Amino acid sequence: MRRINRLKLAVPVAVLGLVVSGSALVQAAAEPDGDAPSKSDVRRAERAASDASRDVSAVRTELVLAQDRAEQASVRTAAAFEAWNAARWEAREARTEAAAAAAAEKQALADLKQRRSELDTLLVGQYESAPELSALGAIADADSVEGVLTQANTYYGTSTAIRDLEAAEDAAAELAGIATADAAKAQDRAEDLAAQARVARTQAQQAEQAALREAQSVAAEKERLVSELARLQGVSVSLATRRQNALEERARVRARKAAEQESRAQQAAQEKTDRPVGSDEPSGEKPGNDVRPGPAPDPAPAPSGSVDAVIAFARAQIGDTYVWGAAGPNAWDCSGLTMAAWGRGGASLPHYSAGQYAASTPISAGNLKRGDLVFWGTTSDPSSIHHVALYVGDGKIVHAPRTGRPVTEESMYYWIPPNFFARP
Repeated sequence: MRRINRLKLAVPVAVLGLVVSGSALVQAAAEPDGDAPSKSDVRRAERAASDASRDVSAVRTELVLAQDRAEQASVRTAAAFEAWNAARWEAREARTEAAAAAAAEKQALADLKQRRSELDTLLVGQYESAPELSALGAIADADSVEGVLTQANTYYGTSTAIRDLEAAEDAAAELAGIATADAAKAQDRAEDLAAQARVARTQAQQAEQAALREAQSVAAEKERLVSELARLQGVSVSLATRRQNALEERARVRARKAAEQESRAQQAAQEKTDRPVGSDEPSGEKPGNDVRPGPAPDPAPAPSGSVDAVIAFARAQIGDTYVWGAAGPNAWDCSGLTMAAWGRGGASLPHYSAGQYAASTPISAGNLKRGDLVFWGTTSDPSSIHHVALYVGDGKIVHAPRTGRPVTEESMYYWIPPNFFARP
């Protein structure tokens, strides 16, 4: 009877030992001459299982935090390179302004030289004919009243011309001085911005190297954490890796679906807002007695022909390499691609994402149309924008994601949800 009772007890103990892998109960169940586990043994096993469960949760939390660190480093890199794009763009604009100021200075100096030449010619002529053009000479040589008037008019006409030319010379000199000062300021500004662009490039390269180091660190940490997870769960590292990848993918899918649902809700709310004022009022009432203006409507989309050209161009670049600061023909960064694509649609956009948002008309997420621009920023301030993509409809975008990923078409919720939207 004692042997039967032991067998009956050994079965649940063995099952419990599978659940709490590594506990003392496994050894107890394997020993045929051992006594049955006491209630305290069971409670200790349950506590051990609970502790192991908490350890698994802690490891998974650390995995999430590690992945978040890598993503934040990637965001910082994108922001740094877009800051370089902005500085580079502003430096180019400053060089253009400096060239225009230098051309204006050159023209002003040429005008001044022309006025001085005209004045010199007139003064030399007056000097050579001084006896004839002097007031006394005019009166002395005149043989009649009409002659006196004629000679006097010639003299005063010459004097007036000289004064006019002197005034013109003064004005030209003043304009030349202003143009020279403007040219010097524009040149100084261009040089300052060029220096800032060089600094921004260095900072972006440093951010990229830091992100690479962080990615390597995170990869090593994730490998360690997955190995720990495998030990805690009593499975192979390969199986634990597959499970973790599946968990992360499910989390991404859930986040994407939640963002898509929110976008659809915003679109439905936008459509409701866009209805004409008074459209829901009962017939027989006179609308307008208490009509308050609604929010300003989003701008009309661009003509379908131009939008089709924009999207066709962007899609034609799918598969091209991502390169920081590139704008074609076979390599792109995010803002370089959207700038070139919308160039086909007749819009001139700067080569940096925050500038493209500033150059476009902000719209609501619920009113996205094909060809609109979708932006990612780290805060609610547009100056934090660091990535841009082209919306092609059905919740999808074409964009140049980052180093290591070519131009692609995918869900606009492939990553974190975008938080800015605009129409060029």
